[in-house]
Order: sequence, then structure tokens, then C-alpha cells
Amino acid sequence: MSALKNTQITGSEEPLELRKPHEMIVMMPRSARVTLTGRRIYTALLQIAQTRLVPMPTMPAADFMFEAPLAAVLRTTGSSGSERTAAKRYLLEMRSLEVDWESTAPGDGVKWRGFSMLSEVALEVRRGENWVSWSYPPTIMSALREPQRWATIDLEVLGKLGSYTAVALYEICVRYRDNPSGVTSRKPVAWWVDALSNGPGPERREWRKFKNERVKDAVLEINTETELEIELIEHKQGRTINEVQFAVRKKRVAVLPQPAAAEPVDANLIFRAETLGIREIKLEGLIKEFGDDRVREQIAVLERRAASKNLRSIENAFSYLRSLLRNGSEEVEPPAIAPASPSVQEEPPTRPAQPLASDKSSWLRERIEVMKQEVAALDATTLQKWVNQALQDLARKGALNAVISRRAAQGDVLHGLLGSAVIYAYADATYGPDWKVDRQLFDLEAGK
Repeated sequence: MSALKNTQITGSEEPLELRKPHEMIVMMPRSARVTLTGRRIYTALLQIAQTRLVPMPTMPAADFMFEAPLAAVLRTTGSSGSERTAAKRYLLEMRSLEVDWESTAPGDGVKWRGFSMLSEVALEVRRGENWVSWSYPPTIMSALREPQRWATIDLEVLGKLGSYTAVALYEICVRYRDNPSGVTSRKPVAWWVDALSNGPGPERREWRKFKNERVKDAVLEINTETELEIELIEHKQGRTINEVQFAVRKKRVAVLPQPAAAEPVDANLIFRAETLGIREIKLEGLIKEFGDDRVREQIAVLERRAASKNLRSIENAFSYLRSLLRNGSEEVEPPAIAPASPSVQEEPPTRPAQPLASDKSSWLRERIEVMKQEVAALDATTLQKWVNQALQDLARKGALNAVISRRAAQGDVLHGLLGSAVIYAYADATYGPDWKVDRQLFDLEAGK
């Protein structure tokens, strides 16, 4: 194992590497879902912290805070998003999330149960630039500073992998990159589903479905984008597959460095989609199929459609967005006014230039962000009132399901479709239904 290279979050041509302790390789969420971007950001924070911990002569005090420019952290994860509110959502996700940390070694089992990923996190503006500060529980600090056994993780390689399952599987397989056996530990199928999933155990999928939906694509992605070649090995008891492991070997010819994608995943685009009720993993599939630009364009169309009170509510935002991408979009226009009689020819009124649709969607996004910040600042009792209202609204529209009800029970009320419903319920009651209408654009379009 090589020593940690002297790398920083910016300004270095050497690879950004993390000596990730074996007991932190497998991360199993217990309280809520972990997003792909959230996991990437967390890995970047670990790398920065380890780089600064190693040279310290002693362990820092319990209240020690690491810090770094937010834009640099996001850039390291392969994201171009530097918008503060979108990043804040991922950081708060890590602060509140509890996970089980588990080693991949045979018989090790769960090392730490119920640890939060971060002890504290803060965002502040310094000289016009956003900075993030954070701290870890003492046990994680100790393991990070002086790992007894570790796997070397290249952050640039992680940035090339486009799914949560691929990132989780790659980190496990890297642990066995130089192992003479050439195979990972042999584990029950339920263990692998938990280890490669970004949601809590109760959401566990059947192995056959999980393999076809997630694992096959992850294996292909790792074999294409990384220095490893891996192969799924299934073990049967009778006719039932009950245990799984992976063969791991380094490629004979090293993968040539490839330039980063011209359009990396935009954290703010993911945030906008989740506000509409579209999960990150589904958005990623659309981005792969249609490209960032088309998805961003149709997200704006969907935002305008969702904001209209004159149209029927959208029950499945993902299906609607997919239809827009596949079939093209047509703006909903008001009924045309019957033309005047030919005997009375009137000069059509001069209409002012139509504002760009992006002006509307940009204004609406900013307005929604303001509303979300106001909701986040409410006390628990007042917030619960709007959560109850949102649940009633969703039930009335037939959109209330078990996942939303579970999120509400867990207190995860500002994300996804539930978060959007809470924000709209609060804003409609507080500011009236016109809170999402830019009066200046409205007057301009009306010729006032």
C-alpha cells in the first residue's frame, strides 16, 4: 500500500486519493436514502480531512472543524453545480443520516452501528465565496487519521461512475485489487443488496430484480471506466442463488486518462428534479439517454406546467418528463380568440417581445428557493401543520403512497414530492396563489 500522496483539493496534477479504512468501505443507510452526489461529496470531505489530519502531530480537539471552498468540493465530485442551496441539501443529508459501517473482511460484521456521517456542518460566505466547514464523530476521526487497513480510492475514478451501485461496488472491489485470491468475500444475497443500495433495509429488492436493474449495469460501468475488471459469481443452494461474490483483477493495460465530461452532472439540476418529485437515479437515466441540455430544457417546461393552477395536476412527474423528452414539448396556450369578420378589418395590436421561457423558469426556481428557506426556518409545530396539509393535498390528488408516508414519519419532509407539496401548501396559504407569478413578466406579456 502506498503512502497518501500529498494532494490538495485544488491545484494538483496528482490523483486525489483517499486511504479509506476497511471498516468504512460498506455503508448501509438506516434512517434515509443516500444520493449518489451525497456519497461523492462525503468521499471528497474524507479525502480533504485525511490530507490535513496525517501531518498533525496529535489528534485535534473534539470541536475541530475542517474547511474548504464549496465550489472546489463540488468540482471534485464531478459536479458543475456551485449553487449554495443545492449543496446545502446534500450536506444536511449527511448531518442527519445514520448508517451502519461494515468491513468487507470475512467475519468482521458491522463495526459501527448508528453513526451519523457528520457531527456538524456549516456553510458561510467568505469574500464572496461559499465555504463549507464540517466535523466527524471521534471514532471516524481516529480511523481516518490512523487506518490499520485501508483501500486506496481514486476520487477521479469515482467521478466517472454514474450510479450509486457502481460507486459502492467499485469501493468494495478496490479492497481486493491486490488480493492474491482475486475474489471478494462470499456474502448472502441480502447483504449485497443492502451494501449496494442507497436506501434503508425495508426497501430491499429481491436479488434477481436488483441484479438485473442495478448490478449488471454497475459491473459494465466499472469494467469500462476504471482500472478494474470484475465478474459476478453466484453460488446456489439447490436451485436458489443464496450467496454472491465478485472476481476482481487489474486490467493488463492501464486505462489511459480520459478528460472529464464536457457537461458534468449539475447538482442544481438534480435538486430541481427532486423538487418536482423525480428521484436522482431516474433523472440520471434520462440524462444518459437524452443529454444534459435536453433534460434541462424539458425540466423548465415541466416546472412551468406544474406551476399552472389552471391545468390538471401531474400525478407522475417522471413519466411526464420522459414523454416530453421522447415526443417533444408543446407549450399550453390559451384558446385562440375568434377572428373578426372580414368586413371589419382591424390592425392587430402590436405585441411586446415575448420574454424567454428561461426567464420565467429561472424566476420561479428562485421563488421556490425563497419559499423553501422560509419553510426550513419554521419551528417544528408550525412546520408539522404544513406537512399535514401537504399530506391531505397529496391524498386528495391520489399521489400519497407508502414512501411519502414513511418520509413524513421520519421527518424527511423537505425533499422529493412531499417537500414540493409542503412548500406549495405554505406559499399558497401565506402569499396567495399568485406567489409564483412574476408580475413584471405577466404585465409585459399582457402588453401593460
